[in-house]
Amino acid sequence: MNGSRRRRWALRVAALVGFVALAGVTYQGVATALERREFPKPGRMVDVGGHQLHIDCVGEGAPIVVLDAPAAGASAAWVRVQPAVADFTRVCSYDRAGLGWSEAREQPFGPALAVDELQHLLAGANEKGPFVLVGQGLGAALVQAFAAHFPAEAAGLVLVDAPAAGKTGTGSALLVRFPRLTPWLARVGILRGFKLHDRLVDGLPDPSRGALATFLNRPDHLTRSARELVRWDDVVAAGASAELPPHLPVRRVNTQATGRIAFLTGEADAARVNAAILETVAALRSVR
Repeated sequence: MNGSRRRRWALRVAALVGFVALAGVTYQGVATALERREFPKPGRMVDVGGHQLHIDCVGEGAPIVVLDAPAAGASAAWVRVQPAVADFTRVCSYDRAGLGWSEAREQPFGPALAVDELQHLLAGANEKGPFVLVGQGLGAALVQAFAAHFPAEAAGLVLVDAPAAGKTGTGSALLVRFPRLTPWLARVGILRGFKLHDRLVDGLPDPSRGALATFLNRPDHLTRSARELVRWDDVVAAGASAELPPHLPVRRVNTQATGRIAFLTGEADAARVNAAILETVAALRSVR
């Protein structure tokens, strides 16, 4: 094959790749627009200083329970927990900056900033503490840091699959293995087309399953998730080194969920978490 023919073939391949990429971008954009209408935010937006975070609170009673999602998660991940807890007391789930329905911030992610934003969010939403703080995975480390920074706001902790400092397990999720590449795969529709993240939400009931699945296919959500995952060790260290208030009740729950991105998809796991939350709330009410 002479040089002229090689150039023609190279141009044809480049044109084909460009066409496929453009088709993927179009597919991704149309699907995202449709999903925005299909899955409207269930809660409200609260300004935390230059951007707004999404918070969804249901139920009545005290102490209020606050749910902090695992890495790459959002408030929709708590579908097997929040309704059950709402039958017993008030419970709020929220989305960290840039995740789920929350707006992104200009500052880079860090555990101290995430903790400060949660405190501003709860105050801005007029939710009164002290709170029972529940976190899973990365969220478990963050609620430990919150309790250390704002001890007067913490009534109790429930730590679900709390990560240990120095632990190397990561799981097989594409976003964990290739955090900076995955958002680009989402932009050209590859994640959505091959359903590469769908297994992460299998078992969750709709519409929450659909809402969380669409976030895991969106480049904006994945970009911010990747920035959290890159700081995984820093967040875990912040939680592990947190000086918790004396006599703060802490319950730990281990589930079958494994890896840095894992949700409470199973009913049995969710039931154990719900029981730990309700026991914590009941114990706090008994000493009032």
